[in-house]
Amino acid sequence: MTINTDFLTRCIQTLEEAFRQLQRHEEGSMGYDILRAACVKEFELILEQGGSLLKKRLRPYFASNRQADSLSFKNLFRHAAKHGLITVESCERWLEYRDNRNDTAHHYGEGFAETTIKLIPRFIVDSRDLAHVIAQAADD
Repeated sequence: MTINTDFLTRCIQTLEEAFRQLQRHEEGSMGYDILRAACVKEFELILEQGGSLLKKRLRPYFASNRQADSLSFKNLFRHAAKHGLITVESCERWLEYRDNRNDTAHHYGEGFAETTIKLIPRFIVDSRDLAHVIAQAADD
């Protein structure tokens, strides 16, 4: 089965470009605020899309699709590490990304957005790696 990662890949590219442009703006400017919001939104989209696609990638490791589908976001990444699809270190970062996203969603404000921005450089690398793992599964 082929797992289509086109949307995930596009979101990663969009985040990379928004983050590049964010760095060209002065903090506190309107341009900075707009691009920061774009980065946070892409961060959220990548988390959701990455988790959804990882669930599909993990299905062969379970007796039924239903078992894989019942996993929480964090357990998806724990199982991915357990089965060697990602490293334990990467799994820990994905759990941190999820915690950050949950905090941002419930307490959105400048401080939480800035915390997310600090995670973006490593998140981009981890997201690219995850997209590769998911796409690679399609070729197995």
